[in-house]
Amino acid sequence: MVTQSFDPNAAAAPDSGVYGLSTEPEDAAVVLIPVPFEATTSYGGGTADGPRTVLEASRQVDLFDVDTGKPYEAGIAMLDEDEEVRHWSDEGKALAAPIIEAGGGGDPAPINALSQKMNDWVYGHAKAWFAQGKLVGVVGGDHSTPFGNIRACAEKYAGLGVLHLDAHADLREAYEGFVWSHASIMYNVVTKVPGVKTLVQVGIRDFSQGEYELIVGSKGRVQTFFDSQLARARDAGESWRDQADRIVKELPQHVYLSWDIDGLEPTLCPHTGTPVPGGLTFNQAVGLLDAVVRAGKQIVGLDLNEVAPGPDGDEWDGNVGARLLYKMIGYALKSRSSRVA
Repeated sequence: MVTQSFDPNAAAAPDSGVYGLSTEPEDAAVVLIPVPFEATTSYGGGTADGPRTVLEASRQVDLFDVDTGKPYEAGIAMLDEDEEVRHWSDEGKALAAPIIEAGGGGDPAPINALSQKMNDWVYGHAKAWFAQGKLVGVVGGDHSTPFGNIRACAEKYAGLGVLHLDAHADLREAYEGFVWSHASIMYNVVTKVPGVKTLVQVGIRDFSQGEYELIVGSKGRVQTFFDSQLARARDAGESWRDQADRIVKELPQHVYLSWDIDGLEPTLCPHTGTPVPGGLTFNQAVGLLDAVVRAGKQIVGLDLNEVAPGPDGDEWDGNVGARLLYKMIGYALKSRSSRVA
């Protein structure tokens, strides 16, 4: 928790922690694990700098939130970046570059091995913090980074539901030979994490026929709310509140948020790796969080990925990412306050 001397209305110190806080992880209710990794990024790059970008932008966020109150009071701490993870990313990206440039082929095994190291590293850290009763979040990096966090969360909360906000379905068995690709995160979740009962996807608008067939053939384990279909239903008169309630109804009691920033409109994240027209507004994303809490469900883990700074240091993506992350944390804490874990 924050100290009594902390002034939430004052400007954050340049060297302060996330959201201007100085809470130690051991004393915080929320522990964020930065994962500066993007070895398999196949289009735009820069997401390895996402954690740092979000951290820097977070110091400009006002800490009182009209929807969730004072999330900062519970204590939010971001761990220091691990240079070994950054090294794995740099090494993997260099090895993957010629394979990606050729559209596949080559030997992906060394990149897959580095990604497995990252997965194991995230899993070990996440499991340790979950064991201490923390709400654990991953800040990526590309969307491959939270696999270990989802695995650890599903071990603690069997029958977990994953609420996946994204432009992409991420259900490819492998992409360009990379089995731990950012385009395969949800395939890996539904095939390798038996503790996940249901995957509910929102904002999806860019996917392959194979991914669509997997969704249709999943017998309801994967529930995908395609962006175009939601938009047409709104044109016909269905409110976003009703849609959000309909989406959340498909989730079990314990919910994990796995959110790719490109699930939002690309005007909100223009420098993310693979922006796609369409998507949710910021307020629609917040409304989806509100629907989870309104339904009496508990958010037990989370991640935010694919935030990338602009090429000239543009902080807009980080600004949006930091504010979305604070909303995610606030609603997660709000859901915890009214439920028993």
